[in-house]
Amino acid sequence: MEQFTYAKTEQGLTREQIAAAVEASLAGRTPQNVLLIPPDFTRFHSNAGLITNLYYHLLVERGAAVDILPALGTHEPVTKSQAEQMFGDIPFEAFLIHDWRRDVVKLGEVPADFLEDVTEGLWHDPVSVEINRRVMDERYDLILSVGQVVPHEVIGMSNHAKNLFVGVGGSDMINKSHMVGAVYGMERMMGKDFTPVRRVFDYGMEHFLQHRPIVFVLTVTTAPGGVIRTHGLFIGDTRRTLEQAVALSQQKNIDFVETGLKKCVVYLDPSEFKTTWLGNKAVYRTRMAIADGGELLVLAPGVRRFGEDLTVDRLIRKYGYRGRIETLKAFEQPENADLRENMGAAAHLIHGSADGRFTITYAVREITRAEIEGVGYAWADYDEMTRRYNPRALQPGYNTLPDGEEIYFIPNPALGLWINREKF
Repeated sequence: MEQFTYAKTEQGLTREQIAAAVEASLAGRTPQNVLLIPPDFTRFHSNAGLITNLYYHLLVERGAAVDILPALGTHEPVTKSQAEQMFGDIPFEAFLIHDWRRDVVKLGEVPADFLEDVTEGLWHDPVSVEINRRVMDERYDLILSVGQVVPHEVIGMSNHAKNLFVGVGGSDMINKSHMVGAVYGMERMMGKDFTPVRRVFDYGMEHFLQHRPIVFVLTVTTAPGGVIRTHGLFIGDTRRTLEQAVALSQQKNIDFVETGLKKCVVYLDPSEFKTTWLGNKAVYRTRMAIADGGELLVLAPGVRRFGEDLTVDRLIRKYGYRGRIETLKAFEQPENADLRENMGAAAHLIHGSADGRFTITYAVREITRAEIEGVGYAWADYDEMTRRYNPRALQPGYNTLPDGEEIYFIPNPALGLWINREKF
């Protein structure tokens, strides 16, 4: 089944239009036990919260038992306050917690020769296909995977099978898929479909999940001024559902600048970004737009540590954001088993570096100068920086300050990809 709904204006779909599409997608279905897999709070602007709420109430009214398993990946569990803000009046006891290290079953593996082929010989190991055991529970007669398609640093375009194999996946797939993306090169993939990492996830879908009753519910959104606009809602159980969403996202979520940015200022909402693990979307999504010798200033009032969990936090502090070459050297050293055992962290260190091409400054409140400089970034005081670069006063895009300084401002890096047209 396929159902594609496009907004006719730039204001996006109305709540009523979204509700109608959600209800239509259940026509002819009488599921008894449903598993909803939405994104976590870090994808607040996906509008998946509203969609999950609509599905939950429709299904419960029809007598179905509904469990909700947020696609955490390696992120922190959704708190009660976050659940209320994102998902509305769904009872908190309906939410389950995914444990990416222990709560998974192995379905098989993507073979080494397939990886060698799709990475042009850059990767030589197989990848285990692991997923939360509930996805394989025959009790569920409908699984709804809800989420947003948007340019992504690891896979090219987010969601679809990624929501399963990373969002509720296991450590081997999470770690190796991130490392495959880092080795292949994020600039070769961002904003594109059919990347090596996407093809790994496609393999997993085709070989191990075809028999499961999975329906994807994909949004394409923007959020000017923090107001979510849903430009398209794509519901279906085929890959074409993803492809239609990708085509729209490439129109709505990629911003071209005409020349390299000398100074880019990015704001990270403190309710959404509390670590550099997440906050480094400011790096990933702008690196293709920033000029050599330029500066990225990240206004990060809520960032209080580096990793989402203590293990990854320790690794970031130990190895730092030193660039692709230095990280790969460290990765290959026999004494650095901790880094090889956490490939996702190693990939993150590569992604989060400018490789010496531009400077990265974190303006923070809740983490010290020594800590920021210790991982390879420049430090600035948040309050001092915002007296000059006030995120409430700046307009998205180009701004000229009273003294003539020109900057490019991005209020939320998670919602797009910025590219220098001269080098695309």
